[in-house]
Amino acid sequence: MNQSCLNYALTAEERKTFEETGYLIIEDALSPEQINELTTEFDRIYERKLSEGHDPRTALFYPNFIPDHESFLSLVDYEKVLPKVWGILGWNIYLYHAHMISTPPSGQLKNDGTFGWHQDSGRVNREIETHPRPRLSLKVAYFLSDVSEPDRGNFWVVPGSHLRDEIDIPVDRHGQPEGAIPVCVKPGSAVFFDRRLWHAGTPNWSTELTRKVLFYGYGYRWLRTKDDMTVSHLWEQSDPIRRQLLGAGVNCNGYYTPTDEDVPLRTWLKEHQPELV
Repeated sequence: MNQSCLNYALTAEERKTFEETGYLIIEDALSPEQINELTTEFDRIYERKLSEGHDPRTALFYPNFIPDHESFLSLVDYEKVLPKVWGILGWNIYLYHAHMISTPPSGQLKNDGTFGWHQDSGRVNREIETHPRPRLSLKVAYFLSDVSEPDRGNFWVVPGSHLRDEIDIPVDRHGQPEGAIPVCVKPGSAVFFDRRLWHAGTPNWSTELTRKVLFYGYGYRWLRTKDDMTVSHLWEQSDPIRRQLLGAGVNCNGYYTPTDEDVPLRTWLKEHQPELV
């Protein structure tokens, strides 16, 4: 890993923002060239799914997209983003979850119906007996389309709700929880968010723009994958740190009690950012 990535280490101010609000926005994380290449590959997948029968009027949720193109793989250990991920979660991490979402215009009139508010990770939120619930993982969302204005399929969040196990959701299915806001960002932005942050997807009430987002979920290596994550064939062609991030390990126990061979990221950080080890 190139030491230049340390230029993008998590700052004290970024850490404060993430800890207090549960999310962090990094503008211009992707260059125009990256946006163009990723969008081309995104659209190629979308067209393929249409040919396979996907309804173009509905959102497309497509997991396990990392093996589809090198441009997707290159973001797994992207130097402008990964240092902030390990700055939050530490070194015993990997990519346990990845999906792309395309949200076309809904063709519906805007209404005030309550969105589908939730925390990520399903049964984790019922079966781990702690308060507040543990962080365990975070997602990085790379936005390829312009959602700098509301009503474009933006995802909504309740800032600071990652430390609350429950929030008050309108019982009459009208309106949103108190404090809820849309996340409005321009193309190329990366949005980090704690899995515990109460958030919701929304309809795309625009007339022409399709929302396009890539989600990369990082968690601790002892977590099971949330997608099929058929990436083991990429291990051989990857450097040691990328192999770790793609789920490689020496043996099963190494996910719980890792050796240096299991977590080369730790070895690298001992030399270059020892305060995190």
